[in-house]
Amino acid sequence: MGKALVIVESPAKIKTLKKCLGPHYFFESSVGHIRDLPQKEFGIDIDHDFEPTYVTMPDKKEVIQKLQAAAKKADIVYLSSDPDREGEAIAWHIASILPKGTKIKRAAFQSLTKDVVQRALDHPRDIDMDLVDAQQARRLLDRIVGYKISPILTRRVKRGRNGTSAGRVQSVALKLVVDREKEIDVFVPVEYWNIAALLMPHAMDKSFTAHLHTVNGLKVEKEKTGTKECFLIADEQTAKEVAGKLKKARYKVGLVEKKEKKRNPVPPLITSTLQQEASCHYGFSVARTMNIAQGLYEGVDLGEEGSEGLITYMRTDSVNIAPEAISAARGYIQTHFGPEYLPDQPKIYASKKTAQEAHEAIRPTNVARHPDAIRQHLTPEQFKIYLLIWRRFIASQMNPAIYDTVSADVETDQNMTLRATGSVIKFNGYLAAYEEKRDKGAQEEEEDQGKILPPLEEGMP
Repeated sequence: MGKALVIVESPAKIKTLKKCLGPHYFFESSVGHIRDLPQKEFGIDIDHDFEPTYVTMPDKKEVIQKLQAAAKKADIVYLSSDPDREGEAIAWHIASILPKGTKIKRAAFQSLTKDVVQRALDHPRDIDMDLVDAQQARRLLDRIVGYKISPILTRRVKRGRNGTSAGRVQSVALKLVVDREKEIDVFVPVEYWNIAALLMPHAMDKSFTAHLHTVNGLKVEKEKTGTKECFLIADEQTAKEVAGKLKKARYKVGLVEKKEKKRNPVPPLITSTLQQEASCHYGFSVARTMNIAQGLYEGVDLGEEGSEGLITYMRTDSVNIAPEAISAARGYIQTHFGPEYLPDQPKIYASKKTAQEAHEAIRPTNVARHPDAIRQHLTPEQFKIYLLIWRRFIASQMNPAIYDTVSADVETDQNMTLRATGSVIKFNGYLAAYEEKRDKGAQEEEEDQGKILPPLEEGMP
């Protein structure tokens, strides 16, 4: 076998790749993009099919010289920038500056493990121009929106020394914020009162809380919507009148409904859900989360094992999982949690139509590598993110959690009814591995529904 040059984006990957591959490979890094639209010109010929003009980035001349010199020594060059649109475009730009006649192939690594890397190099492909064009379209839109609209904004909105900028993403996001602010400005607060009673059935020593549900046959609502009649507790006087009647009322248990409820596991993490969960669990910013995940993807030194990529590529919108990874997860669940936690069939999740289906979700590269087993090799932040990814992936292949839910109406002699709800976990299922964080409103509602009620029977005083 002749000498093979592998060009990656980040030099941090090289240490891991050296461990994965033998002496026939040598490595260089582009350190990100090497060409871009010119900084001081528009760089897009709108009259000729939006043809872009690319120039070498000012700080990449030496990098390009190194790549060209290395390519001359190689029998084949593998362009192994990241496995996404941006990485495909970087590979295309690198190919354009290599010496003529260089044998070039694209080999993208979904994860930096020996098997995955070797498989990609054994089955290389050509550069995918559809992905390159997708990246170019996005880059050109960035330039068109920013270059054409920012000067107008600077003239109209005179703020700061550097003016006011517009952007393909930031301008749309700003509109969403403005629209929401306008809704807040025109919102008219409506006063409402919640009323609940702390009740204890006769011959029992356990109390429970029931909330006012109907008055005079009308359902209690916070505000009236539509044409349906309802009962409003819109001021303190009404609330006191209702509370006064409840204080002298006689109570008995009415209809009691018991149901079994399933709570299904959530899909493995993608970029957006990783960012959300890291924020909810740990308070991490988006940039902090992605920086930590990048390090886990590129490789962590595990002592005697050497450098290993611990997770798959972290910029993805697909929930697809490789069959071998699903099999590994199912085997782990069977061994460490028990057969009752393992579904009869693997769980397959559907991605959005816009997702890049060639990608996988974010998952550990080896489920047998438990977070606690490698904790000594990770920083506290790396451990937290790896733990999140590992648990979420395992949980995604487990059985649902099962609850017994109870809803009980409490009747009064004041023409009012109250309702109490509660539930108890019958089987924890995937919650044994992972529980996603909810926002405050959903969490409070869930806690209310999760209260355990005493054994209530219809007609009980």
